[in-house]
Amino acid sequence: MSVSEDHGATASSTTGNVTATNVTAANGSGAVGRATYGVVGGGIIGLAVARELALRHPGAEVVVVEKEPRLAAHQTGHNSGVIHAGLYYQPGSLKATLCIRGGALLREFSQQHGIDFQELGKLVVATNDAELEQLAVIEDRARRNQVPDLVRLDRAGMTEIEPHITGIAALHSPHTAVIDYRAVCEALAADLAARGGRVLLSSPVTAIRDEGDRVAVTAGGQTLRVDRLVACGGLSSDALAAMVDDPGDVRIIPFRGEYYHLREGLRDRVRGLVYPVPDPRYPFLGVHLTRDLTGGVHVGPNAVLALALEGYRWRDVNPRDLARVLTWPGMARLAREHWRNGLAEMAGSLSRRRFATAVRRYLPLVQAGDLTRAPAGVRAQAVRRSGELVDDFVIRTSGRVTVVRNAPSPAATSSLAIAEHIVGQLVGTAGRP
Repeated sequence: MSVSEDHGATASSTTGNVTATNVTAANGSGAVGRATYGVVGGGIIGLAVARELALRHPGAEVVVVEKEPRLAAHQTGHNSGVIHAGLYYQPGSLKATLCIRGGALLREFSQQHGIDFQELGKLVVATNDAELEQLAVIEDRARRNQVPDLVRLDRAGMTEIEPHITGIAALHSPHTAVIDYRAVCEALAADLAARGGRVLLSSPVTAIRDEGDRVAVTAGGQTLRVDRLVACGGLSSDALAAMVDDPGDVRIIPFRGEYYHLREGLRDRVRGLVYPVPDPRYPFLGVHLTRDLTGGVHVGPNAVLALALEGYRWRDVNPRDLARVLTWPGMARLAREHWRNGLAEMAGSLSRRRFATAVRRYLPLVQAGDLTRAPAGVRAQAVRRSGELVDDFVIRTSGRVTVVRNAPSPAATSSLAIAEHIVGQLVGTAGRP
């Protein structure tokens, strides 16, 4: 890889078993004719893409640049760790096809690398007659997506699986699983390193420039020149798209998802994963219960507008981020149509009692005192200029640069398949390699 920098220093940092070393000054040190690839983002999608590039192009140089000092610092490291089975997604969509494929690849990768995952199973519970119609829609989609061993349950069948959960009907997906996605990222980065790839931490991208036959990426005070660049920036994807002059008609709106832990004395009331029937107007799944690998039970998330792209708390306010959100025409249209739901989500955020009320719909007797705050996450959700919440994955290529513009859940589940999809699309695009 051809690299230029204004200084001659070398810096390194280590995360887990992965050593991330900045590139020293070189005068076109890449071998003549050797393919070079850059990836922006040290979350699960960026690392999966980098590994896939190294797998498909042995001998190519692959480098990942990550602005944070550690991997999986944002969306990947702040979710409930679910390997989704593909129940909800429109058949034929990228979400549907890549979730099914990705789940299989993720299990295979985890088995090969000794990463623990547990198939705890998942119930989607209808608690009243009004939810039965939407439950039927989910069942139809799941069967068309060929979700394995899906079962429709009545009240008695549901009780056999989750004795403490109440409802009138449910779907059971026995192969929905939980995993530690940070551990997956560490393994992906180690696999990349074993194939000659590199991860540069603490290297925020400040400029991307198309030079015709190459792409120049300025990151962490250095300029790297690559044949192809794939940007998997999550919450920063708007800024990265602007650097390549391809803003498109979407804008990332940050929605904070807040979680609680269920107190230890109640954890045995939840055997696996329990979800409500989601509101079909939104790409969010509602407040649900997720048992993790250690036996703890997460409660959440909700979905409230964050006041910064990385706004994990109410007091995290970035005026520039907030101005970009509020001046986006799609945000005004979204707010006009859904302000009642937005206010309800805010009230739930500010009141633990309201959070407990949401859980009591399907897990009776839970009180506010049974919930303790857990770390929140922020979801990068694309919203169109029209105000439409973008449901599917969105991946755009402009010249030599591919930008992942929307990759919410089930992106972690789908990550290895998303990598296959992106790298496969690079074949035959304009220019070398």
